Amino acid sequence: APAGPAGTGKTESTKDLAKALGIYCIVFNCSEQIEYKMMARLFSGLVSQGAWACLDEFNRIDEEVLSVIAQQLLTIRFALLRSPPTDTFEFNDSTLKLNPMCGVFITMNPGYEGRTELPDNLVVLFRPVAMMIPNYSLIAEIMLYSEGFDDAPVLSAKMVHLYKLASEQLSQQKHYDFGMRAVKSVLVMAGALKKEYSKLTEDVVLIRAMRDSNIPKFLADDLPRFKALIQDMFPRVNIPEVDYGELQAQTEESIAIHRLEPQPT
Repeated sequence: APAGPAGTGKTESTKDLAKALGIYCIVFNCSEQIEYKMMARLFSGLVSQGAWACLDEFNRIDEEVLSVIAQQLLTIRFALLRSPPTDTFEFNDSTLKLNPMCGVFITMNPGYEGRTELPDNLVVLFRPVAMMIPNYSLIAEIMLYSEGFDDAPVLSAKMVHLYKLASEQLSQQKHYDFGMRAVKSVLVMAGALKKEYSKLTEDVVLIRAMRDSNIPKFLADDLPRFKALIQDMFPRVNIPEVDYGELQAQTEESIAIHRLEPQPT
């Protein structure tokens, strides 16, 4: 049961462990709409096939449903611990094949709004694992090296610091993300741009990746602030404008057809 703030790698760690062991892992995003019958069907498939389930944001489920889920998991656990081992067991008024490779993992964000406390009979069924916020700078440095960047230590430090400043100085919007997922997507984009535009300097490539990844989701008031942060982090870098060619022309044509007014970015 990995628990910790968003972006600490709870779900990815579970998926990577399953991948390393060659086990099929299903990631199931939980919410308040989850019912015990839905979970019973999921558990039936898991125990029959020997697959894993990663129940993401598990503590978003209503407390009444969690109590029933605890009984369902307890039934599966008793069947797995039975001596001598059995190939079948009774679950939800059905006789199911029991594959001992099955597993259930839950991830939680404690302290977030809309989360519930797990019942005691459910807590005892899982082994807690505390997840910390990772060292973004070190991860970014390694990823940049893997994408072929030579100046990875300096670029990773600047990028992580820029994202930290952006999260503090830009307006607080629900769709803004400056966590590990956003950092990873920018670094992957930077690697692709470096392969496509090999003549550009590494800092220009990284700036373009950050700009192309973030500007489409920023509000108009936040665009000047984000551009100012980039200039502060890379003061002596001349950032060339990007020619989007046919995409730009078609976009402007569609704007004109729908009688909209284009806004320069």
